[in-house]
Amino acid sequence: MNNRVAQLLLVFSFLCFTVTTLGQSKKFKVVLDPGHGGKDSGTNHSKNVEKDIVLAVALETGKILEKHKDIEVIYTRDKDVFVEVKQRSVIANDKGGNVFVSIHCNGVDGNAAYGTETYVMGLSKNKSNLDVAKKENSVIMMEDDYKTKYAGFDPSAPESIIGLTLMQEDYIHQSIDLASRVQDGFTYELKRKNRGVKQGPFWVLHGAFMPSILIELGFVSNKDEGAYLSSKQGQKELAESIAKGIIEYKNAYYGGDASTTLVETSTKTSSTSTSTKTKAKTKTETTSTPTTAKGVIFKVQIAASSRVLELKPKNFKGLSDVTMEKGTSVNKYFYSQTSDYNQAKKRLEEAKAKGHSSSFIVAYKDGKSISVEEALK
Repeated sequence: MNNRVAQLLLVFSFLCFTVTTLGQSKKFKVVLDPGHGGKDSGTNHSKNVEKDIVLAVALETGKILEKHKDIEVIYTRDKDVFVEVKQRSVIANDKGGNVFVSIHCNGVDGNAAYGTETYVMGLSKNKSNLDVAKKENSVIMMEDDYKTKYAGFDPSAPESIIGLTLMQEDYIHQSIDLASRVQDGFTYELKRKNRGVKQGPFWVLHGAFMPSILIELGFVSNKDEGAYLSSKQGQKELAESIAKGIIEYKNAYYGGDASTTLVETSTKTSSTSTSTKTKAKTKTETTSTPTTAKGVIFKVQIAASSRVLELKPKNFKGLSDVTMEKGTSVNKYFYSQTSDYNQAKKRLEEAKAKGHSSSFIVAYKDGKSISVEEALK
C-alpha cells in the first residue's frame, strides 16, 4: 500500500513538473545585458558613468516587461559586477533567450556628438562604426588570459571578427527588425536624434544564437544629453521606449495574449500612441478588427540588408512587386502594399510560401512607420 501511494505521489509530482515546465516554456525570454560593470566603468564624462546608467535603464526595462505574464526577463548582471564579454552570450544561450539586448552609452572627446543608434552584428567599413565596436570590444583586455579565450580576435582591430560573423547571419533579418523598432521609438516618440540602425563587429553579439542588438542610448560626453542619460526621468523614458519596441517585436513574431498591452508612458510626446492596448492575436481577430484605416498602408517586410539588391523576382525567391526603403546603413525590402489588412495577411502567406519564413506585416501612416496595433485601433 505504501509503495502504491509513493508511486502515485511520484506520478503526480512528475505531472506537476511537466505542466509547470510547459507553461514556462511558452514565455518569451528577453535577455537584457547592461554593458560593463564592476571594475569596468565604461565611458565616463563628468558625473555621467556608463555602467550605472545602463544598469538603471536595463532594470527599469525589465520591470516593465515583467508586468506581462507571457514575458520572462533574464539579466546578464543586475548589480554592479564585472561580467566577461563571452559569458554574456553564454548566459543568453543557456537560458534559451528569444532576443538579446545589450545596452550601452557612447562617449567621445568633445561635446558636439549626440543621439541614439542601435547596432546589429555585421561587418562594416565605416570608420565611425568600427570605432564604436573597437571601444565596446576593448573591455576584453580587462579579462584574465583574454588572448587564449578570444584566440584569433584582436579587440583593437574589430574587423578580425570576420570569421565569426556567420553565427549571426541566420538572425540578421529579425535583429534588424528589432533594432528598427527600438530606434523608431527613440526617434519618433522620445524625439532623440536618430543616428540610425547600423552594423558593427561586436563580440558580445556574435555569440548569441538569437536575434541580438546593441543599443547606444546617447553620448555621456554631451553636456545636455549626458545630463538626460543620468536623470531618473531620462532613464525611465528610455526604458519605456526599449520595452515597447521589444513588446511590438514579440507580438509581430510570437503573438500576444489578451493581457499583453503596450507600455504606458508618461512622456508627453508618446502618451497617445503608447497607451493603446495591444490586440490579442487570435483566429477571430479578423471578425472584430477593422480591415482598413484612413491614410494607412500595410506592407510585408521580407528582407533587410546592407546591400542594394535589384528589385527583380530572382533576388526575392520569385516574388514580384518588391520595393526597397533605403536606410542609413540597412535597406528594407517589402512585398506588395495595400490599405486592407486582410489582403496584407494574404500577401504575408504568399511570401512565406515562397520561402520568406520570417516575413511580417508592417504599417505606415502618411509615410511614417507605425505599429500594426496602432494602425488597427
